Amino acid sequence: MEDQMTWTTTINMEVYYWWCTAFMFIIHAGFLGYEMGASRTKNVLASGTKNILAFAFVIPTFFFFGWWFYLASPGGLPDFSVETGGAPWSQAMGPNLADNATGVFWAAFALFAATTASIFSGAVIERIKVSGFIILAILLGSVVWIIGASWAWHGDGWLLTEFGWHDFGAAGCVHMVAAFFAFGVLLNLGPRIGKFNPDGTANEIKPHNVPLSVFGLMVLFVGFFGFLGGCIIYNGTGQWTTIFGNPTTLSAVAFNTVMAFGGGIIGGWAMTRDPFWMMSGALAGVFATASGLDLYWPPLTFCLAVAGGALAPIGAAWLEKTFKIDDAVGAVSVHGICGLFGVLIFGIVAAGYPNGDYPDTNFMGQLIGAVSMLLLGFIPGYGVSYLLNMFGLLRIPEQVEILGMDIVKIPATAYPEGMQSVLKGSGGSAVAAE
Repeated sequence: MEDQMTWTTTINMEVYYWWCTAFMFIIHAGFLGYEMGASRTKNVLASGTKNILAFAFVIPTFFFFGWWFYLASPGGLPDFSVETGGAPWSQAMGPNLADNATGVFWAAFALFAATTASIFSGAVIERIKVSGFIILAILLGSVVWIIGASWAWHGDGWLLTEFGWHDFGAAGCVHMVAAFFAFGVLLNLGPRIGKFNPDGTANEIKPHNVPLSVFGLMVLFVGFFGFLGGCIIYNGTGQWTTIFGNPTTLSAVAFNTVMAFGGGIIGGWAMTRDPFWMMSGALAGVFATASGLDLYWPPLTFCLAVAGGALAPIGAAWLEKTFKIDDAVGAVSVHGICGLFGVLIFGIVAAGYPNGDYPDTNFMGQLIGAVSMLLLGFIPGYGVSYLLNMFGLLRIPEQVEILGMDIVKIPATAYPEGMQSVLKGSGGSAVAAE
């Protein structure tokens, strides 16, 4: 009987993470529609291809070395002297019937990794080389973010054990790291042709299909139920905790996630009346509350999400004006600035909360963690893209950008014959002269 109960518990846990991972695949369907809709007609398929390739390359590289980085880095830099069990030849990294946990946990983290690459992908559409993009996506998804996850989520992670870091929904180690990695790349990649005038003022480069982008954002949000479910530790017996050891429930996460969705939309609507920023605001609302989705009172979540939804378009406009970056989908603001807000506000409204076996939550711990995540993303993103730019591997040639990446790079057409010219003539391309 005891053996039967143990086996049932194991199966319950395994099935739970199996379905969390399946739902996380929906995130990437959303990113695909979101980014293709945000592109102009001449770059639609190139943007989609890039997003698909990011997913495809991150998954195997996360198997070959990403999981090892997670297990080897809780103290800071990876410890190459330690046998972690995360090497691709390890017994646990295969169909070992004695281990029902490693595969499903690895798959969930691999989908987190692919999410970071997709966050980065949207910011750089319409002018990045595929070769350079793949190198950067692998670096972000299979090395950089997972080191941050090791610091923040591993049971021995230094942010946990030393500073009482708490970030249930990965506003820091996923969203901030990916966004500020993208920010570093954007500084070297430069804006799309026609984005800025000689006097430094910006032009709007309109997406060719706003409905597709808005629909993609809604689909992406559906996938976040799998993402957030994967942030819970479930042992198969009905016991739910966070990775930090404090109790939570699916009910708590459901209350707060849905409240964040509604609040973020209202914040985006109040600031812009733009459906794109309303749905981006929904995501911003989640990231602004992600650190405390496991324990916030729902009305507090709603208020913080309204602030996040309003902050997203303001942050995007500030980044564009101040740094002259061309973030085509506002990813740095939505994921980075709103994620930073979420991490820091938790340290204010939830200071002193018991954090399992770790130090109680506190503002200084959240601040140290936020700075660490920002730098962890920005430094490799800027440094490696700078080197790629030096060697001509970062940006497509000017004539290819003007003509359109689909025509030059993709052996397929996005729309029936004649439809592209109709779309351009109706305002689908803001830079028709190109």
